[in-house]
Amino acid sequence: MRLGHFYDRVTSLGYGGDYNPEQWGADVHAEDTGLMREAGVNLVTLGIFSWARTEPAPGTYDFTWLDGHMDRLAEAGVAVSLATMTASPPPWLTRLHPEILPVLEDGTRLYPGSRQHWCPSSPVYRRHAVRLTERLATRYGTHPALALWHIGNEYGCHISRHCHCEVSAAAFRAWLRTRYGTVEALDEAWSTDFWSQRYGTFEEVHTPRTAPSFRNPAQQLDYWRFSSDELLACCLAEKEVLTRVTPDVPVTTNFVPVAKTLDLFAWAPHLDVVAYDSYPDPHDPDALQRTAFSYDVMRGLKGGRPWLLLEQAPGAVNWRERNGRKPPGRMRLDSWQAVAHGADSVLFFQWRQSRGGAEKFHSAMVPHGGRATRIFREVAELGAELAGHPELLGAAPERADAALLLDWPSWWALELDAHPSADLRLLDAALAHHKPLYDASVACDVVPVDAELTGYRLLLVPNLYSVTNETAQRLGAYVRQGGTLVMSYFSGITDEHDRVHLGGYPAPFRELLGLRVEEFDPRPDGTWAEEVHLEGAEPVTSFPGGGPAVTRHPYGEGTAWYLATRPPPEEMRDLVDRVRAECGVSPTLPDLPEGVQARTRVTASGTRVHVVLDPQNLSVTLRKTPPRPP
Repeated sequence: MRLGHFYDRVTSLGYGGDYNPEQWGADVHAEDTGLMREAGVNLVTLGIFSWARTEPAPGTYDFTWLDGHMDRLAEAGVAVSLATMTASPPPWLTRLHPEILPVLEDGTRLYPGSRQHWCPSSPVYRRHAVRLTERLATRYGTHPALALWHIGNEYGCHISRHCHCEVSAAAFRAWLRTRYGTVEALDEAWSTDFWSQRYGTFEEVHTPRTAPSFRNPAQQLDYWRFSSDELLACCLAEKEVLTRVTPDVPVTTNFVPVAKTLDLFAWAPHLDVVAYDSYPDPHDPDALQRTAFSYDVMRGLKGGRPWLLLEQAPGAVNWRERNGRKPPGRMRLDSWQAVAHGADSVLFFQWRQSRGGAEKFHSAMVPHGGRATRIFREVAELGAELAGHPELLGAAPERADAALLLDWPSWWALELDAHPSADLRLLDAALAHHKPLYDASVACDVVPVDAELTGYRLLLVPNLYSVTNETAQRLGAYVRQGGTLVMSYFSGITDEHDRVHLGGYPAPFRELLGLRVEEFDPRPDGTWAEEVHLEGAEPVTSFPGGGPAVTRHPYGEGTAWYLATRPPPEEMRDLVDRVRAECGVSPTLPDLPEGVQARTRVTASGTRVHVVLDPQNLSVTLRKTPPRPP
């Protein structure tokens, strides 16, 4: 397993950040080495935005600057996650090949001057990116500092994640031919007899560009799939080179805070380890819960394995409207929260705060004020603390009894236009279902629709709008065999092509839920309601004026609950507490004060390490219990 190479190079929890020495001179480099030692840094990410420096002209490479830094870091005992440098093309590439620049749905072309200004379908971009990647792999594949390859950077984080240029349109048509085979099959899947959209050839199909009215929803849904796949293809083109030239070195890429852009369950199998960038807002009172949900997603992408936190901020960021600082202790709390939820590294953006450029006010491990600052003191203290727990590196996150189902294609379909309400947001729904468990310090895994559900006592299913019959049958079997399921409204409405399941809503789940939804009734205040008719289920709560709002239905050996609305947070907590009491889902540790969180990791020896987080007091403690008897 290639990941063993990483653990050979990094022998305690990874600690460090993005290192950009090209922004500084030799005197600063010498200081960096001493400060890294003082801070306990053992891992940095190097070279993310270094394409222009490394390849200053087409096919002309300068690795001398990078050689020195790789050697210096190796001598200092600092491992390197080396980036392929392909996130932002150099100016010469867009000058010579302006066709690689992305185009918006209204025809606007995006220009250089920022970052990630490239069309994901561009063969020119891919060819140059792969060429650079091969030179890097050949030169540094056996370097003693190299622990991990870092492909690209934050795929899909900017507006260029979707491109509507002619190259993209041709790639979309090729993708559709592979998916459907014939234009007749596409017409059937896209319901093109509606509004006279029937195609006679694939050449008549475009990306869903700006149009006079609602665009075909199935076309939009497939375009989301295509866009995720095209970005993945860029990543895989570089991965192919890396695994061919350096077969023992693991590869990853860093995902952005959980969003609907990429189908991460489709991406994760191609990576040796999942990596994530986390930026909770200190001004957001729900930030820790949102972050916990994101970490649960990252852990779930690889079936519960540890993952890497590759970026977070030690203080303020620079890109919000108001960029609040992290008060003393908050950076430590945020870092231990990641470890508690399965992270094997705690890295920051960035090591040294930039003097110029767009991110000069983004905090760093070494601020503009240098080592004589509160942030650096806390950085050094945290580094020493993390280094004191080497047993946590590789320790397995303890499997939860509860899981939450997340499906990106359903998410994309749910938030298309021309629906009963524009207020439907899958991430809001997922967080609302996750929060009662989080508040009660109950561990929760986040799983895909094809996950193995055996062993989970409780499964939360928020707004599974689009679902295949196969998935519906699997969920029914889970409950029939003794599981407890909580499903929220507007689920089971359409198939994978956004065509309505006929036979009364929610047709694939009517037998499981013991009910039928007659009509949707979204309210002017943004709340959702439905007219529900019982077909075996029992009402638990009702809407004002009558009609079931929450139902419970025994099914086989298990129980299916249905929420025809989203209860207020207090009622949601009471409901989920009742459900988990019935199915035997308990907090990670008993008798924790309200608001205190705990998550558990199991070391190689079987020792259970409980990380206890107290957000109110910004404190962290660790408890250990011996291995459970066999």
